[in-house]
Amino acid sequence: MGIIRGICISEKKGTQKSEIPEAELIEDWGIKGDAHAGKWHRQVSLLGLQQIEDFRARGAQVEFGAFGENLIVEGFHFRELPIGTRFRIGDVLLEMTQIGKECHSHCRIYKVMGDCIMPREGVFAKVLHGGVVRKGDEIVQV
Repeated sequence: MGIIRGICISEKKGTQKSEIPEAELIEDWGIKGDAHAGKWHRQVSLLGLQQIEDFRARGAQVEFGAFGENLIVEGFHFRELPIGTRFRIGDVLLEMTQIGKECHSHCRIYKVMGDCIMPREGVFAKVLHGGVVRKGDEIVQV
């Protein structure tokens, strides 16, 4: 079990995501209003709060959304879970489709820190059933 600690979206690709208090997740699309939503396998990105905190402890001054993540979750180390893992947040059902991603051009975080955690710690999911998620909602592995 985990808790949603942050929800972030961006209207344009390649820009830092901004935190919002709640989001509507649309089946087979992603988060309403997020530039990365669409009919593909990376509809929603998730990143563990502990991995962000560990990176901050190394001196990084990063806010939620800085890595391009949609959902910041306390209680899971996502990259240790297999692809196909499903998560329920209220009515929402997500299925993990990818662990990490290739970083084609180093982001601002990498240029400052010499490292970025999203390519190895971030995971992606498809929305199997939509609904509304809010900061503080419980997320469970099903």
